[in-house]
Amino acid sequence: MQLATRETLTEIKKNVENSIGKKVVLQTNKGKRKSKTSEGILAEVYNSVFIVKVDSGLAGERKLSFSYSDILTETVEITICDTQKNLNIS
Repeated sequence: MQLATRETLTEIKKNVENSIGKKVVLQTNKGKRKSKTSEGILAEVYNSVFIVKVDSGLAGERKLSFSYSDILTETVEITICDTQKNLNIS
């Protein structure tokens, strides 16, 4: 098991920043075998969070925000569609 450091979170943030505007698939794990898969566009990156725009069908477009530690703790897994690169860190 890899010990998380400040550099690990910085690396995750850089990977997310390099993917702005790309189509992504999100796999969110909500515990007790509950998970949800969504497709969207990686829209914005901030110091502590990043925003993904998801088309919700008839409800229109929604914005979902996640922290970089969500990727680190595997609460959310992001796959970039055009590269099939998975951004989760194990």
